[in-house]
Amino acid sequence: MTWTSAFGRACGWLLDRIVYGLALTRISPNVLTFLGLVINIAAAFLFGHANAANGDRMFFFAGLVIFGAGIFDMVDGRVARRINKVTVFGSFFDSVIDRYSDVVLFFGLLVYYGRINRFRYVVLVAFVMVTSLMVSYTRARAESLIDRCKVGFMERPERIVLILLGALFNHWGLMAPVLWVLAVFSTFTVVHRVVYTYQNTKHLPTLS
Repeated sequence: MTWTSAFGRACGWLLDRIVYGLALTRISPNVLTFLGLVINIAAAFLFGHANAANGDRMFFFAGLVIFGAGIFDMVDGRVARRINKVTVFGSFFDSVIDRYSDVVLFFGLLVYYGRINRFRYVVLVAFVMVTSLMVSYTRARAESLIDRCKVGFMERPERIVLILLGALFNHWGLMAPVLWVLAVFSTFTVVHRVVYTYQNTKHLPTLS
């Protein structure tokens, strides 16, 4: 067994223990989903209160908070399945809260770059915010017309991991390139989904 597989198994075991413990409390999975948003709001608050003097420290703390929110992101669905509370509304609610969680993190970054007078990055963060929403929207809209549209790379887990890494390692200036990567690959993902949907709907009858 390699160390990577051992680490993966250990993380899987830990996550399963967390799910088991939460399931024993009979907590609603929707509450866990909402708590993830609350924690992300705290991370956005840290981003927004960063400045040129304390930015690296505040970003690092924000990264730790985002990591905590990610745990709730990973366990809500598992807890729902464990306690047999998987519902259609729960899936809908999770998607809605995920969009809010995305936007609130970018909003915190908008405030930060505005406070330190980095207008170019204010525009960049705003662009990334829009494209991240469009990644989700194009899939949702496409899947109202065709069976599946999961093409493209920059899904929400990838975005969260990149923002987390950018926050934790902002001391080395990582957040700036992370934003550029998000901007480019989110745009590619949106375009890919538009093209994929076109290719899979052009044979369908015209809507009246």
